[in-house]
Parts: sequence; C-alpha cells; structure tokens
Amino acid sequence: MASKVMDLVYWKDTERTGMVFTGLVVGLLSLFQLSIITVVSTLSLAILCFTISIRIYCKVLHALQLRDSVHPFKSYLDLDIGLVGEQADHYMQRAIVLICSAVDTLKRLIFVGNLFDSLKFLLLMYLVTYLGALCNGLTLLIIGVIAVFSVPLFYTRHQEKVDTILATVQAHVDNIKDILTRLSQGGGPPPDSTGGAKPKSQ
Repeated sequence: MASKVMDLVYWKDTERTGMVFTGLVVGLLSLFQLSIITVVSTLSLAILCFTISIRIYCKVLHALQLRDSVHPFKSYLDLDIGLVGEQADHYMQRAIVLICSAVDTLKRLIFVGNLFDSLKFLLLMYLVTYLGALCNGLTLLIIGVIAVFSVPLFYTRHQEKVDTILATVQAHVDNIKDILTRLSQGGGPPPDSTGGAKPKSQ
C-alpha cells in the first residue's frame, strides 16, 4: 500500500495520479458550496452508477459470448487490506505512543516546562491567528493536497538546486538559534574553541 501511495505521489502512473489528484481537488473545492453530506452522497452515487454500468456491460458481453466471465473489478475485490494480529498491535502501539508524546509536549508548552519553548509556541500561535484571518482550514487542506502531489516531483527534478538553497537556509537558522541560545544564557560570547587564552608572545 505504501509503495502504491508513493507511485501516486511521484506520478509513476500519470493517468491514475491525474484522476486521483483531480478527484481530490474537485471534491474539496465543492465543499465551498455544498455540505460534506451532499458531496459524499453525490460522489457515492456517481461511483456506483459507473461500477454498476460496467458490471452490467460485462454481463451482457459474457451472455453474447464476446468476453470471458472474469469480474471487471476482480483486482480490487481481491485486494487485501486487512491486518493480522501482530500488525494491528504494532500500529495501535505506535498510535498510542504518538498521542501520548503529543499530549506530553503540549502539556510542557502550556504549563511552561521550558520558558523559551513556550515563548516560541506563543509566537507560533500568534502567527496562526493571522493565517486564520486570511484563509480557512479547507483552503489549507487544498493547498496541502496540491503540495503533496507537486513538491516531491519538483524536488526530484531540481534536487541539487533545492539542496543548495536548503543548506544555506539551514546555516542561517543555525546561526540565529546560536544567537538566541547565547542570549537566553546571559548574552556571553561564544565558547573559545582553542581551549583557553593564547599566551602572549615575547
């Protein structure tokens, strides 16, 4: 399943990825005008009309002996999406660990376990209020879907340029973090990498 998702994201099968991408974007855009119940029911009706029509068409062709009796959607019906006991336990344990970790991090941020981290979280929430004034969650979701289907492909085609830009940005970020860390520790100079003062020359 993971490999199939990656094939969709990297446009290995252009036709299938285009259908999935278009369906997701059109479905999300329709939520601006219609309720989610209307969108889901209409989409289900369209899919059922398509699959039932194909099934009846294949039945007619089989009755006329123009094709074999293989089910047109046999590959989808035989697709195994179940989880055995060990897999289910593994994914459940991972989900519980992630939830507990998120709750613990949120607890430390809200109750000021670390003043510097809580201030950064305060600044982030302040910036999010401006983001919320500009767009809603549905707009962000549409942007996220477009990014999932475009950013990985763009990165694979321009990897060297992107890596160079990211390395430059990371260097500036590390420099700023170093300055903020020294300010939070009293504003002293950076530690001497030589291990002490150099002796005066005679």
